[in-house]
Amino acid sequence: MKTCVYIDHFKGEVVQASWEALGAAKSFGEAAAIVLGSGIEGLVKSAFEFGADEVLAADDASLADFRPETYASTLSAILADSSPALVLLPSTSRTREVAAMSAIDLNSGVLTDVTGLELDGESVLATRPIYEGKLFEKTTCAARPQFVTLRARAFPRPSPEAGRSGSVRNYPAAGRALTTVEGYAAGEMGVSLVDAGVIAAGGRGVSNNPSLGLDEAETAKKGFELLGELAGVLGGAVGASRAVVDAGFIPYAHQVGQTGKVVAPDLYIAAGISGAIQHIVGIRSAKLVVAINKDAEAPIFQAARYGVVGDLFTFVPALTAAFKKKLGK
Repeated sequence: MKTCVYIDHFKGEVVQASWEALGAAKSFGEAAAIVLGSGIEGLVKSAFEFGADEVLAADDASLADFRPETYASTLSAILADSSPALVLLPSTSRTREVAAMSAIDLNSGVLTDVTGLELDGESVLATRPIYEGKLFEKTTCAARPQFVTLRARAFPRPSPEAGRSGSVRNYPAAGRALTTVEGYAAGEMGVSLVDAGVIAAGGRGVSNNPSLGLDEAETAKKGFELLGELAGVLGGAVGASRAVVDAGFIPYAHQVGQTGKVVAPDLYIAAGISGAIQHIVGIRSAKLVVAINKDAEAPIFQAARYGVVGDLFTFVPALTAAFKKKLGK
């Protein structure tokens, strides 16, 4: 089966799930990587090292900034020329937009947030969560090419092979941009939530500790500092529930759940998080959940493998100290 993999990146920084998608494509045979942007030589080199047999590249100044009009038009032109049966993309806000627009151009459809792939004759059968992750369905797309976006960390990432190379086919940029990018503003996020193998997340409990003698905002700041230290020791990221994001205690970029990020870490530490269904939706793919909460009846314990009924302000520093000792830090 001829497969193309869209390598999603922001200003040259690749979304790691792109390489997972490339690895999934290789399980079906040869795979061509599609790389769009400006000054993308390094990305092309990386695509070969992660297993691409061929790279279909559009290197143009008009693609320096992501704009869905030009990216989707260029992607459609490349796919129309190469005629793959399957197009894999990592699931991000950018790829959902580009895949939908390109599928319309090519009279096809898109299967989103897929967690499993298998061949069914000449078609690919995709597994994806439905009903807020309570069930999984297997489905396929009858049109060609089949567009499929893959959930991050649902597929293994291949190991890069230094020095690996292949042929590059160059394409011009297509389409006319209807928007202009004036600039970017972003906060310091550290490790990406979507890519993180470990996440230490805080909920309403991080702002609730009267014994500290601080107001809610100051208490939350201290609570997230403790979680940040724990995440730092484990090389992970800091997450949060919607409640503390809505309260303004931490930026939205850290939010995990139905209206935030859907994550799949190896370890998810939920501190002071009650466990509303909207939050549970975002962590169903976590391999191991550890809950810390003063309320023994909190729903989060139903989703956790291990639970601690106690104060996060006491337990998290002790956990951090234990990990530091264990890891020699």
